[in-house]
Amino acid sequence: MKAVTGVFGSRADAERARRQLSSIGIPEGRSTLLTPESKEADLRSVPVVDSEQPNMGKAIGAVVGASAGLSGATLIAAAIVPGIGPITAIGLLGGALLTAAGAGIGAAAGGKLENSMTAGLPEDELFVYEDALRKGRSVLVTLVDDEAAASHLRELLTVEGAETVDAARDKWWIGLRSAEREHYSSRGRNFGTDEKFYRLGFESALHARSRCKEYDQVLGEMSAQIEELERQYPDSEIAEPFTRGYERGRDHYQQICDKPRAA
Repeated sequence: MKAVTGVFGSRADAERARRQLSSIGIPEGRSTLLTPESKEADLRSVPVVDSEQPNMGKAIGAVVGASAGLSGATLIAAAIVPGIGPITAIGLLGGALLTAAGAGIGAAAGGKLENSMTAGLPEDELFVYEDALRKGRSVLVTLVDDEAAASHLRELLTVEGAETVDAARDKWWIGLRSAEREHYSSRGRNFGTDEKFYRLGFESALHARSRCKEYDQVLGEMSAQIEELERQYPDSEIAEPFTRGYERGRDHYQQICDKPRAA
């Protein structure tokens, strides 16, 4: 499975694009719309469930569409995600995406999702989706079988006004870059030379699998990533900028998690 993501300025544009998926042969169950706007109809009959892990979001719930007067293939999940607040996920992938993002959705969504599909979920991109949602944008995530289908879908999303996830990722970093350059340079390091590996470390800390873990729990994986990069770039200094970026990424996510409590 391959994930194709479009970031939209409005929920209406994203919903229109999702309706167009069937025109190129993509089943409804292969896509999910994430939006920071929670319509009353979306949340009807959805129970509240507390998340079990610290610094994670609270699930408002998950419900099969039939009980909300929707089509049988539609699943709606809603959750409070750190730094964003309440968001709604419409579609079969929603529960898995929200769970990876830190909201304890539970079995209602997981039981409806095949393992072959969860393998394609882009957990390394979740922080980009969250940044878009934080800015009031909507995100459409669709799983397709191969690159040919992915290419066709990207063309459709572009026509419908979507921004690619790579473009959204670059905008996310541009928003952080000045502060990170100042911080890194204040320690006597050359940000211009080290930025690539610093950013890779920063992004790695935001990966769904690394969040809310103690530092000693992620050291092994961080070391493995550094070793892999050192094999790819034998003439570059990797460990220092990657580690500094990773630490800053952890601090950044913790600040996001702390904002609701400080408010």
